[in-house]
Amino acid sequence: MTAPLDRVLGARLPDPPDALRRGPLADGAFTSPLHTERRAARVGVWLGAGFVVCFLTGLVSHLIQEPPSWFVWPAEPVWLYRVTQGTHVMVGLALIPLLLVKLWTVYPQLFSWPPAATPAKAVARVSILVLVGSAVFMLVTGLVNISQWYPFGFGFRTAHFWTGWVALGAVLTHVGAYAPHIRRGLARRGTAASVAGLPAEEAERAQDETAAEEEGAVSRRAFVATAAVATGAVALTQWGQTISPLAQVSVLAPRIPGVGPQGLPVNQTAVAAGVTDSARDPEYRLVVEGPTRLELTLADLQAMPQHTERLPITCVEGWSAGADWTGPRLRDVLAAAGHPPGTVVHVESIQTGGSYRVSTVGRPHADSDKTLLALQVNGQELALDHGYPVRLIAPNRPGAMQTKWLGRIAPGAAGVGS
Repeated sequence: MTAPLDRVLGARLPDPPDALRRGPLADGAFTSPLHTERRAARVGVWLGAGFVVCFLTGLVSHLIQEPPSWFVWPAEPVWLYRVTQGTHVMVGLALIPLLLVKLWTVYPQLFSWPPAATPAKAVARVSILVLVGSAVFMLVTGLVNISQWYPFGFGFRTAHFWTGWVALGAVLTHVGAYAPHIRRGLARRGTAASVAGLPAEEAERAQDETAAEEEGAVSRRAFVATAAVATGAVALTQWGQTISPLAQVSVLAPRIPGVGPQGLPVNQTAVAAGVTDSARDPEYRLVVEGPTRLELTLADLQAMPQHTERLPITCVEGWSAGADWTGPRLRDVLAAAGHPPGTVVHVESIQTGGSYRVSTVGRPHADSDKTLLALQVNGQELALDHGYPVRLIAPNRPGAMQTKWLGRIAPGAAGVGS
């Protein structure tokens, strides 16, 4: 079965007429020594590594927000999600200039002659469309998400997640299909020692390519320096949303730690959530379902033992900020309602809509002595935009799941998020 397939895929296709070789299709149309396998391979290594980092850190964030029964995310260390999601956004933004560099380096290959010498090469070239399309989609939608601008008509999180799998598969397919080109490109300067083990034809091509690059050495160095500066500038001008000492130079960061009500950024305001009146209602009660059903007023919550924990708010958009939170422990409130240790609960906001109106608190967080029903932040009563009268604050958890304006706590499915 494989032999006939190999013959079909390896069979040479008819060459198109030479009369079509005009403009970018003409022989020698691209003379820059930077459009080389060596440059493309080296940029591709960094680009591929960055996409793998983004895929893994993005997968972690997705599993935390939509956990399968087998997934357990720990409550400590409290800074872990801050690191993984900050890395996800920072690396993702740095990949934008790297992707542009990669595309500029290889775009003459779009006009290679003949366009596809064999069916196998035709399939390989078509697969590049999937790779480029998925990579551009991931970076562009990620960029507009951290800017909280959603011009598209589909759910960002679901589309980003599944396209990530497509992009990963496309990267692996590309590496497999172009392994000989990558191997030539990574051969150092085409010396006898560096090309040892390559077939004679590949070694000769690597040496010829290196010679061409050396003729344009100044341009090559300028190209590498420009790419490095562009990537570094993008990183530096937004990393301050995660790394506080860089806040003053992070002019591209959508959020800056320390800027906002009570020294914390805000994504969703009370006005946007439609809770300005209900949160201030004198008849407000926090309902805790259980063997002993509780209806707690703000005064009831304030009368419970209060604890203070230093915990970060870490948003999926990449920004994070630490604060001192004060309030009763969630596990103490659950115990008062008759729940045993390890109870998984759903916490619900009094807001009537929104993707994160309800979140699940799994066993590690429900049992943690750092998980609070916060009434204060940095020694002050919660501002309305930060969740007054009471909000959830738990360690090592996405900010979107730190539910504000709590109205109800109820036991959840035992296998979910446990």
